[in-house]
Amino acid sequence: MQHPRLDALAALRLTEPDAKVAATQAAAARMRVHPAPAEPVRVDGDEAGVPGRPERPLRVAATAVEKRSPFTAEGRAALVHSICHIEFNAINLALDAAWRFDGMPEAYYRDWLRVADEEAQHFTLLHAHLQGMGWRYGDFTGHDGLWSMCEKTRHDVLARMALVPRTLEARGLDATPLIQAKLRRVATPDAMKACNILDIILRDEIGHVAIGNHWYRWLCERDGQDPIAHYRVLYRRYEAPRLRAPFNLEARARAGFTEEELDALSSPATSEQSRKAA
Repeated sequence: MQHPRLDALAALRLTEPDAKVAATQAAAARMRVHPAPAEPVRVDGDEAGVPGRPERPLRVAATAVEKRSPFTAEGRAALVHSICHIEFNAINLALDAAWRFDGMPEAYYRDWLRVADEEAQHFTLLHAHLQGMGWRYGDFTGHDGLWSMCEKTRHDVLARMALVPRTLEARGLDATPLIQAKLRRVATPDAMKACNILDIILRDEIGHVAIGNHWYRWLCERDGQDPIAHYRVLYRRYEAPRLRAPFNLEARARAGFTEEELDALSSPATSEQSRKAA
């Protein structure tokens, strides 16, 4: 049996969404039955076809995506599409974390293939809902904010854990309740169904961010780095996006952020930074 990293790479290169979902689910299922070999397996850095993406949606700057007001049917479809696009990218992010970095413990590969599997489930739920609204994935534009940080950190697993799951994906913990509140004000059947799907996604994403926190701290301990001080170094070095309030402190606590980290987010300095960035 080939190493799960090779399964992850094969799924990552697929461009057609349904094929990527199926391959991801199959790779995760194989990993549950056949753990990764104990000996390290090198996967030479052939970046061809990474990541595999369909021709649509058209990828544009974040400022150029369609308006996503939940108060019109098309706006709600655009909103669901934007979350669907995030989840498709999240499949690629998790697969990339699983294939790119060699020499990690078997549990690392198992964790990230499990994350990829759950992201595939989220994409499937959202795409089915989008189709029920009369649209498909690719009918609106999308942007590459998540993947750009993935590329920046492709040579450093510690930076990857710091800045993708526990920074960019953690922002989803903050944003989801705000999106749900808007959809509940609309209260149409499609809006309420989207809220229910977001409940599932928020539950799972807490676990995904927790996995990022776990491996970030494991790597810091391995490399003799202080997790909080080194995070600040990586945050500046890779020009991570500003942290913007409001923060879902309860979800972040469940995802493994420490009391010191949560206190820093609640500090007046962080609130002022968020206000200036708005």
